[in-house]
Amino acid sequence: MPETEKDSLPRILIVDDDNEIRYSLKRVLGKLDAELLEAGSGEEGLKVAEKEKPEVILLDNRMGGISGMETLQNLRSLGGGSVIIMMTAHGTTQTAIEAMKYGAFDYLMKPFEPEKILDLVKKGLRAHKDRRSSGNYESKLKVEDYAEGIVGSSEGMQLVLKQVGQVTASDATVMITGESGTGKELVARCIHDHSLRSKKTFIAVNCAAIPDNLIESELFGHEKGSFTGATSQRQGKFELCDGGTLFLDEIGDMALPTQTKILRAIQEGEIQRVGGTSPIQVNVRVIAATNRDIEEMVKTQDFREDLYYRLNVFRIRIPPLRDRRDDIPEIIDYHLQRLAKQKKIRPRSISAEALEVMKAQPWNGNVRELENVVYRSAVVAQGSTILVADLPADLEGREGTDPIAAPAAPSRVENEVPSTGTDPVSQDQGEESLFDALFNTLVTKEEGRLLQAVEYAMIRRSMDHFENNQAKAASLLGMSKSTLRTRLSLLRAEESKSE
Repeated sequence: MPETEKDSLPRILIVDDDNEIRYSLKRVLGKLDAELLEAGSGEEGLKVAEKEKPEVILLDNRMGGISGMETLQNLRSLGGGSVIIMMTAHGTTQTAIEAMKYGAFDYLMKPFEPEKILDLVKKGLRAHKDRRSSGNYESKLKVEDYAEGIVGSSEGMQLVLKQVGQVTASDATVMITGESGTGKELVARCIHDHSLRSKKTFIAVNCAAIPDNLIESELFGHEKGSFTGATSQRQGKFELCDGGTLFLDEIGDMALPTQTKILRAIQEGEIQRVGGTSPIQVNVRVIAATNRDIEEMVKTQDFREDLYYRLNVFRIRIPPLRDRRDDIPEIIDYHLQRLAKQKKIRPRSISAEALEVMKAQPWNGNVRELENVVYRSAVVAQGSTILVADLPADLEGREGTDPIAAPAAPSRVENEVPSTGTDPVSQDQGEESLFDALFNTLVTKEEGRLLQAVEYAMIRRSMDHFENNQAKAASLLGMSKSTLRTRLSLLRAEESKSE
């Protein structure tokens, strides 16, 4: 093999004091287009690693001389960015925890399954490639710039912030609507913090989390002996935040009798404790929120119409995350900075490839789901950058590409488009004419979106051809099912915008 070609191959180092294990691993990994190196001890492995800087190191845990765990720590201090996979015949809790603690990418249990070894090494090579070639998202703002925790420069979120500014100067009741996880409580707190009541109490109550038989006591308080278990007098949330702001989250889940008392508290500025006889004056601003179709609930008489009008004086709708995907990098950066500040460490960044995967997700749980994924990925990430390999395995499109596998031949599927029967030369010429016609048709209509338009057109036709069978369509298109689902989700979003 010419030296230049050899140098261009990824390098895999096997460190094990058992000759047979090294031989077996070389046979399995010989299927990969990679240069295989070996070392019979931890000390030798450190020397080879320092000289060759392999992309992936397979490291045995129990060896004569320095142990695999000690070798792992020394390899980390060398730098070089090698992806290290520990090998052990004793899968103890201590081994698993220490291996990951000291920066191992993963670990393998002996005896090995060849397919598992190949799959894990391929993932390691992919992770190394991501670390070397990924451009990272550049942070524009510091976490202090998001004092309210509301993040987003999109048109939808800027409208929300403008509406918050408009309503803070008044004492009007506010109805905040939006899907679960969009940040309704953050907006409510922001209204309070910028209002004339900011120095007074803000209390949030999740109406859906409190049983119907306790919600009145929670909101209005109770007198001693008013019901079983009421051993003393208790103030409710309305009394506790007198002069401040009461946020009633998921108000659509509140029972009708309680709705009546809420209406009286807003209209008359007075409440009555459960079991009490005297009204109590309160001065409370109410902000309500729901993820339900409140107008439909009014029509079906599941929500009082008069209370709806009392609450809906000023309406703020928070858009779902899928409608403001341009905010995703900013939200990720905010939570990474916030996590770093809490842990007093340097903030991690996210690779461009991982960011694209994140932006393509449906995010049915909205910002709350995204936040959870960010924190989980930051914990898993071994370097300063979150890579595709660090993202949860169930994210759509997370598979990435294999950095060393040869391009797969197009697979044949059942009911595929029949051959025209023409010779290869004439078929190539026909394809050229087809591509010319397609380009000329789209070039003036799809400026800046030409490839996307072609991709969407092929996806539509493949799905129609196979009667919406995603597995067959994905096979014909040369993509995974999860990637196809992601593309279909984006396609439907684009079509809904144009309607």
